[in-house]
Amino acid sequence: MVLVDSNVLIDVLSDDPDWADWSQARLLEAFAEEALAINPIIYAEIGAAYRTANALERALDPWPLTRLPLPYEASWLASRAYLRYRKRGGGKIAPLPDFYIGAQAQIGKLTLLTRDAARYRTYFPKVTLISP
Repeated sequence: MVLVDSNVLIDVLSDDPDWADWSQARLLEAFAEEALAINPIIYAEIGAAYRTANALERALDPWPLTRLPLPYEASWLASRAYLRYRKRGGGKIAPLPDFYIGAQAQIGKLTLLTRDAARYRTYFPKVTLISP
C-alpha cells in the first residue's frame, strides 16, 4: 500500500504548473502496483482548500483512496521524531503533520509517495519513498 502525501494530491487537484504532471504520473504508477491510501492528517491538509467536506469528497472521488485511521503507535513515534526535531533546533511547539504521516508509513510498512522527502529521510529513514 502507498500512503499519498498531501502535497502530491494538492499538486494534482490544483493542477500545479510545476508539479501536477510529476505527481499525477507517480499516482498512476503507484496505483498500477498497489492500493493508495490517505490518513486523517493528509485529509485535513487537503481539506483546507475546500469550503465543504462534500466539495473535498467530490475532488477526491476520482482517486481510489483507502482511508486509514491514525494508530496510537504512530502518534507515539511522531512524538519521538518531534523530540529529535526540537533537539536539532526545530522551532515548532507541536509535532508537525509530516511526523504523523512518516510515523504511520513506518509503523504500517507503507511506501510513502511525497514531493518533500528530506524530512522523511531524516526522521523516518526506514520508510520507502517515492519522490523526485
